[in-house]
Amino acid sequence: MATPVGRIEKEFLFKALWEEQLPIMFVRDRTEYIFTLVQPASDELVFRPDRSLGKLKPRSKLALLFDYRGQVIDFSVEIVAQKEELIYCKTPDTLHKNLDRNYLRVDAPSDLNILFTFKGDRYNLAFPKTHEYENVTSEDLLRNMDPKNLSGLIKQIADMLHHFADGFKIINFKDKKPELMEERVVAETGKTLFIPSTVGFLPKTDPYPKKRIITEDLFKRFLESTGIGVSFLDENCARILKNKFSDGIYSDAWVPILFHEYVIGYIHIWIDKQGRLPFDFSILDTVYQYAKVLAFALKENGYFEHGKIHNQPFDGRVLDISASGLLFACPLGSPLLSTLLVDAELTVTIVAANRTINVIARIVRRFKDKSACYFGCRFTDMEPEDTRFLFEHLYGRQLESNDSSFLSGQV
Repeated sequence: MATPVGRIEKEFLFKALWEEQLPIMFVRDRTEYIFTLVQPASDELVFRPDRSLGKLKPRSKLALLFDYRGQVIDFSVEIVAQKEELIYCKTPDTLHKNLDRNYLRVDAPSDLNILFTFKGDRYNLAFPKTHEYENVTSEDLLRNMDPKNLSGLIKQIADMLHHFADGFKIINFKDKKPELMEERVVAETGKTLFIPSTVGFLPKTDPYPKKRIITEDLFKRFLESTGIGVSFLDENCARILKNKFSDGIYSDAWVPILFHEYVIGYIHIWIDKQGRLPFDFSILDTVYQYAKVLAFALKENGYFEHGKIHNQPFDGRVLDISASGLLFACPLGSPLLSTLLVDAELTVTIVAANRTINVIARIVRRFKDKSACYFGCRFTDMEPEDTRFLFEHLYGRQLESNDSSFLSGQV
């Protein structure tokens, strides 16, 4: 995942760009340009390109990239002015490293037509929504589980939960809307409320790459959203745990059942017998798997069919593209925003004069400003010949052997 460079490192890199005259790459209309800094960085950056770029529009953006000792850094600048051979730009607030791609983004050529379609089915359901997307497939099934036999499957899961929990509930939000504090925080976040010990604390960190846990900080933000003052958050957290202990609950977990962008319900497990080992992350992993199995089984039994909606292609304003992904935008009022979530997959059709490419793109980041919401996508499983064609169409040169890492997906 691309990460922002800190202030001190940013100053160091701009100093290196000037002192070492490092080449900075820019691609436009399938032509590769090399920029160099002509003076130390200040509030503005002044570049000299290695060839004429023609007239550039003031306030337009340039996506730039350079290599500093094996670390690829990229940033965008806004043009202030163009005088003779020099380009004057605002110094950017951020630089990014640890890129998910290894080639420069470019403006989408005008001869490419790009359309998007959601991969798989889409739904409009009366369940709480989250800000992330959870895909459920047959690969989530465990051995000897029949998703078509829903009642039998629930009994199987119940029998397995008895092995490590003194009590459990499986709750469907169709029958019972979120009311309890625990239900509301799970429904709002789409994450697991995990209390390993009611005489301890909520987890301070989340060990999962794709975050699953309601940490102490996240729980306090939820409490604050309910109107509890900042100065009372610690006291309220302590009281909640103390009340659970007083009620005879020693370890507790509320695991959401997720389907696409919806929280369908949850599995609640608890320990109320002293001396039993508390829940740990391995148990959470197991219950999380049961929740995925339940979501898939509900789908297979037609539980969500009434909410299925027609999946039509849509236009996104493509801001830039590389041979490994693209960035597009939708206006803030678009009804698509509720389903364009991180980890959602799209089918992208890229139409050129002599070739049409169909590729799956996964949304890997999402951000917004005052006018639009932006979606960074990574192409997956693109055919090698399609990759080669797109590479050469975007960058105006053939794919060489030293670009082999690009072909292998290190992007």
